[in-house]
Amino acid sequence: MKRRLETELMTDAAQVKAYAEADFVAPNQHFIECLINFIDNPAFCGHALDLGCGPGDISLRFVQHFTQAYVDALDGSVPMLDYAKAACPPALATRCQFLAGYIPTAALPRNHYEVIFSNSLLHHLPNPNSLWQTIKHVSQSGTRVVIMDLMRPESEQHAHDLVETYAKNEPAILQHDFYYSLLAAFNINEITDQLHYLQLPFTCQASTDRHLLITGVMP
Repeated sequence: MKRRLETELMTDAAQVKAYAEADFVAPNQHFIECLINFIDNPAFCGHALDLGCGPGDISLRFVQHFTQAYVDALDGSVPMLDYAKAACPPALATRCQFLAGYIPTAALPRNHYEVIFSNSLLHHLPNPNSLWQTIKHVSQSGTRVVIMDLMRPESEQHAHDLVETYAKNEPAILQHDFYYSLLAAFNINEITDQLHYLQLPFTCQASTDRHLLITGVMP
């Protein structure tokens, strides 16, 4: 099944509300556990970059776990960032900065980050190089990179089955978005080719029946 592009940004009020209030506890926790394991440093106290932070749940989980770390969290949807800022406890606000901007041209507070992570951004991008070039631009030797995204199913029927399995109790608008996000996602071979072309020493593998995980350390 060929990839089908979807809308790059979530800006519709109903769409943003449905996404921000959906139950993503399980996949978000799965991602943060993968991130923690790959960083492999309980005392990490550096600066991280979250690309496509959405309503901010993963950024907040990150600074709650790494209590001396800082996160710059970027998203192109101002309504989504409004949810993120509202969800951020005052005690974390000095370590978690939510920023509006579009990759690869967004102005970031720092030139380099020790950790770069992203969850469910890649499938929104018409050109995946926007993500990979941004990572190359703001990383340094030793930067740890963890990317999770949806994995495109082999057929439309498989996509429908995944929606039924994981989103049947969610609002219709979220089911619709999940389905078309699955169709817009990349598969492992496509991402492997992207990484090879840009000479990024990362690995890509399935992490669930609907997610893939990309990890690596910048040389």
